[in-house]
Amino acid sequence: MGHLRRYLIAGLLVWLPIIVTILVIKFLIDLVDRSLLLLPESVQPEVLFGFRIPGLGLVLSGVVLFVTGMIVTNLMGSSMVRLWEGLLARIPVVRAIYSATKQLTETLFSGSGKSFRKVGMVRFPPPG
Repeated sequence: MGHLRRYLIAGLLVWLPIIVTILVIKFLIDLVDRSLLLLPESVQPEVLFGFRIPGLGLVLSGVVLFVTGMIVTNLMGSSMVRLWEGLLARIPVVRAIYSATKQLTETLFSGSGKSFRKVGMVRFPPPG
């Protein structure tokens, strides 16, 4: 009986991470594919081709990110971004959310390579 239990647990330890990974990837692709619903109905892929193409929203999102990156790296684009950030900085609730998100993304994707170099320890709860 002990071998049966051990084999079942071993099988579960192999298959469960694979299944969860597949489900998470499928969920993310389906979520990004919903961005195709923003297109006018006449140019949506299901209307044009007559069937659904999984992952096309992911490709479209990648193209949008690439084109946006090309625009904002130019002189005109960077001044537009500064103008947009100045506008967002004047709205109280939006300012807090936007600045926190911007700081987090700059930390995670900074090109300087100095992010996450050292480990820090914070004592919790503090003494006293």
